[in-house]
Amino acid sequence: MSGAFDLADAAAYRAWRERKLERFPKTLAELTVEVRDPRVLTAAEKQAILAACGRANMAVYASPLGGETDKEIPRKLGLQLGLRTLDPNYLADDDGISPLTVADHSGPGTARGDFIPYTSRGIKWHTDGYYNAAGRNVRAFVLHCVERAESGGENELLDHEIAYLRLRDLDPEHVRALMAADAMTIPARLEGSHIERAAQTGPVFSVDADGFLHMRYTARTVSIEWKKDAATRAALAALERILAEPSPEAFRGRLEPGMGLVCNNVLHTRTAFTDSPRHKRLLYRARYYERLSLWRR
Repeated sequence: MSGAFDLADAAAYRAWRERKLERFPKTLAELTVEVRDPRVLTAAEKQAILAACGRANMAVYASPLGGETDKEIPRKLGLQLGLRTLDPNYLADDDGISPLTVADHSGPGTARGDFIPYTSRGIKWHTDGYYNAAGRNVRAFVLHCVERAESGGENELLDHEIAYLRLRDLDPEHVRALMAADAMTIPARLEGSHIERAAQTGPVFSVDADGFLHMRYTARTVSIEWKKDAATRAALAALERILAEPSPEAFRGRLEPGMGLVCNNVLHTRTAFTDSPRHKRLLYRARYYERLSLWRR
């Protein structure tokens, strides 16, 4: 490995760090793009979305398509941005796209109600697919809002490259610990005596073949095992402090009907929410193995 994320290459890191912070947006509004129809972006709309993602690994789009229950919206949007291969997780629909709404325990999809994204509870800092096998890393996702909740359901967003930057500035050894191949293990998921998903062990931070940073992380304290050594404990505590402290690089907002989030699997949270007969929260989530088609370092 070489480049900005190589701990042995301090000069490349300093140059990347300077560019990153110089270009980083001050507000979420700087990353928001008005689009007529996400299914058919104009050249200018596409360029604006990718430019925003180039600065912060994320963009928000706002469209007039609120209320439309069309799963082609996230799928066609993803295709235009270089996202082709959907992650067919077992809670997704047959088309690979997940309807994020409070699960009905009496009907189809009952198993979803056992998982926090399909409840109204809050979700702590995490990246999507942190429990996937190494060959199935979720590198990007699209969230499209069909309907908002009556109250709550806000997201906090933090570019994972900023989390890396803050941690490396604090102590490069923290990054080294979280790049270890055995830093984080998600235990096997069992259904009775049957293993539905094998245990998955891997790093928090890794660098792909094209030199881009990937992060797998969850702030959950159950169903997760961390490497039992002093370096990992110190690195994890430092990362938790970074995520807990107010940060000018962290953005908070709520997707309204017709809006969506496109990102390279940045860190994110969700506050608890309350539905009503008038506003029952529904978002479509599409996860991909590709990154957004962006500039190269």
